Amino acid sequence: MRRLSAVFVAAGLALGAMAPAMAAEPPPEFGTDWDDPRTAAPAVEKPPTASCTVRIVDERFDDFTPYTGTFTPPADCPGPWHKVVLRMEGKVQGVQYDRLGHLEVGGVTLFKTSTPEPSREGITWSVEKDVTAYAPLLSRPRPVWMLIGNVVNDTYTGVLDVQVYLTFYRAQGRYKPADTADDVLPLTNPRREGTALLGEVTVPRNTERLVAEVYATGSGGGCEEFWYITTPASVPYSCPAAEEGPYREVQIEVDGRVAGIAMPFPHVYTGGWSNPFLWYVLPAPRAFDIRPIRYDLTPFAGLLTDGKPHQVKVTVLGVPVGRPGWDLPTNLLVWRDSRSAQVTGGLLEIRLGALSNGSTHTVVDGWNQVDTQGGHELRVSGYLRTSHGKVVTTVEQSVSNQSMHRWQGDAENPDALTATWNDSSTVTVWGRGLFPTMSRSDKRFMLDGLISVTPENRLTTTITVSDTADELTTKGLFTLEHQKLSDVYTGEASYTFGVPRPQRNAVGVSTHHYRLTGEHGACYDRSISTRNGFVTEDVQHCD
Repeated sequence: MRRLSAVFVAAGLALGAMAPAMAAEPPPEFGTDWDDPRTAAPAVEKPPTASCTVRIVDERFDDFTPYTGTFTPPADCPGPWHKVVLRMEGKVQGVQYDRLGHLEVGGVTLFKTSTPEPSREGITWSVEKDVTAYAPLLSRPRPVWMLIGNVVNDTYTGVLDVQVYLTFYRAQGRYKPADTADDVLPLTNPRREGTALLGEVTVPRNTERLVAEVYATGSGGGCEEFWYITTPASVPYSCPAAEEGPYREVQIEVDGRVAGIAMPFPHVYTGGWSNPFLWYVLPAPRAFDIRPIRYDLTPFAGLLTDGKPHQVKVTVLGVPVGRPGWDLPTNLLVWRDSRSAQVTGGLLEIRLGALSNGSTHTVVDGWNQVDTQGGHELRVSGYLRTSHGKVVTTVEQSVSNQSMHRWQGDAENPDALTATWNDSSTVTVWGRGLFPTMSRSDKRFMLDGLISVTPENRLTTTITVSDTADELTTKGLFTLEHQKLSDVYTGEASYTFGVPRPQRNAVGVSTHHYRLTGEHGACYDRSISTRNGFVTEDVQHCD
C-alpha cells in the first residue's frame, strides 16, 4: 500500500483530475453501438524496468473446443522478475451471450473471466491481472489451456477473438525480485464427487507455509448461476434449492478434516438479472477478473510433509444433490524452508462450530417472502518445527449471510432481493520474532436488486452490487499494512420485453465507483457513469 500512489501514473490520470469531456450527448435510447466496456478499477502498477511480452493465447472461440499451446519463458528477460502481468484483449461483433473463460498454465488456473455482450457494430475490451504470485510456475516451459465456451449460429453470430499476453518485468535496482511462494501446484487427479471437487497434492518435505486458492463460481446458466435467489424446495418459486434455501458456503477439507470456510462472491455476469443493458459498458465488480478464495492451510502443513499424496476436497454447502453449476478449480501455493530438508509438526486444535442456516417463508398480501440467515465459525491451529524454531499458526474464520427475497404472485413480478455476506478471517503467527504477526481480513459483499415488468411488457431492473474489504497486517503494536477497498456498481435499465431488438427502446444509466485507500494517505478513487451505452462522466479524485 505504500506504493499505491503510483497507481495514478499507471491509470494515466493525476490525482483530482477529470477525464476529458465526452464528445457528444448520449442518445435518447440504446442504439446498435455503444462505448467499449471498461471498469473504474486501476491498471496494474508496473515498474520502469526492462520487460518482455509473450503471447500465450491467440484464438477465435466459436464452440467448446479449448485452445492448447505451449508457454516458453522469454529468453531476453530471464528471472528473477519484479512483476508479471497478464493482459487479455478481446473483440466481438454481432449478437452473443456472455460467456465464461478459464485459463490454465501448467495445469494451474491463472485467470477466470466472463465476457461482455457485443453491439452490432462490435466492441473491444481488455483485462489486466497481476499474476506475479505465479512466477515460480512460469520459470520454465508449460502447457497452456484456455476455454471460452461459445455457440455461434445464424442467431448468435459473435465469435470471441481473444489474445492473452504475459509481460515479465525484470528485477533491477530498487525493484527487487518479487517475494512469492516457492512452488505453485495444481491438484493431481482432480475429479467430481457430486457437487464437490476432489484431488491430491504432494507438497515438498520442507514446506513451512501453505495456501490454497479456489476459483469458485456458480455458473452455467442454471439456477446455481443465481444461487442467491434460490428458495427452499417447498416454496413456490422457479429456482428451488435444498430445503435450507440460498445459503452457500465454500469449504475446503484436507484428508477429511475441514480446513477452511468462506462465503462465495455473488458474481453477476454481463447478461445478469434479465437485463444486458445494465452491463454493456460497465460490468459488475469481479465480472471480468474473477478472484479466487484464499485459504491459509499452514496449520495442516506439519501433517503433509511426509512426501506422500494427501487428499484435498472442495465442497459448496447448500447445493441440492445432483444439481450441476459450480466450477471449483484449485491451486496450492507452497513456501519452503530453504535450510531444512524436512519440516515436521502437527495440529493443535480444530474447532468447527455448528452451522447455523435457516430460511422462513411467509405470504402477506400476495407477496411471498423468504428470509434467510446462516453462519459458521472455524478455528484451526497447528505448529511446525522449522530451521528458525517452532512456529505456531492459528487461523480463525467467521462467515455469515442474511437475505430477504420478495416476489409477487405466480408470475414472480416484481422480484426483489436484498442480501449481504460477511467473511472475516484472522491469521496469527507466533515464532518469527518476539511479537506475533497478525493478518486480518474483513470482507462484505452486498446485492440489492429488483426486476419488474409492466402490463405493456416493459422490463426494468434496478441493482446495486458492492464488494468491500478492510485488510490489516500488524507485528505486535506496529501496523505493517492497512488497506480498504470499496467497489460498487449501481444501475437501472428498462426495455420492452419479447420484441425484436430494434423495438426494445432500451434506456439505462449506470455508475461504477472504485476506491482503494492505504497508509500515509495513499488513495485511488475513480467513478465512471454512463447513459444509454455511452460514458457521460469519468472522474478520478480523493477527498
